[in-house]
Amino acid sequence: MSGAGAPTLTLDGSGLKVAVVAASWHTTVMDGLLAGALRALGEAQVTDVRVVRVPGSFELPVAASNLAHQVDAVVALGVVIRGGTPHFDYVCSAATTGLTEVSVRTGKPVGFGVLTCDDEEQALDRAGLPGSREDKGREAAEAAVATVLALR
Repeated sequence: MSGAGAPTLTLDGSGLKVAVVAASWHTTVMDGLLAGALRALGEAQVTDVRVVRVPGSFELPVAASNLAHQVDAVVALGVVIRGGTPHFDYVCSAATTGLTEVSVRTGKPVGFGVLTCDDEEQALDRAGLPGSREDKGREAAEAAVATVLALR
C-alpha cells in the first residue's frame, strides 16, 4: 500500500515563506490536495503562504521556478489521470522532471504532490478528502518544510 512507513513529523516552520502551486484540473481532487497542504502548513506554524493556481500539472514547473526565488520552499500539487493516449506519460514526465530541476537548480525544496493515477478513484483516495486513505497534499507540504529545516 502506498504511504506505508511514512514518518510522523512534528515541524516548526515559524518564519518560513512557502508558495503552494496548484493545478486546476479535477477540481474535487485538487480542492482536497490544497486543503491538506494548507492544513499542514498551518499546523507547522507557517503563516506566510502564497497560493498560485495554474491550469494543469504541465504548468507547475514554470510557476514553481518563478516562485522559488521568493520563498523558502514550494509545494507543487496536481493530478494526472491516465487516459487512452500517451498524453499521460508526457505530462507526468514533464511535471516530475521539471519540478526536480527547479529544486536542484534553485536549491529550494519542492514538495511533490502530483498524483499520477490510473483512474479517478485512485486520485480521490489520495486527495485527503473525507473517506480518503491518504492525504498527499499534507505529505507534500510536510516534506517541503521538513527539508528546509533539515538544510538549515
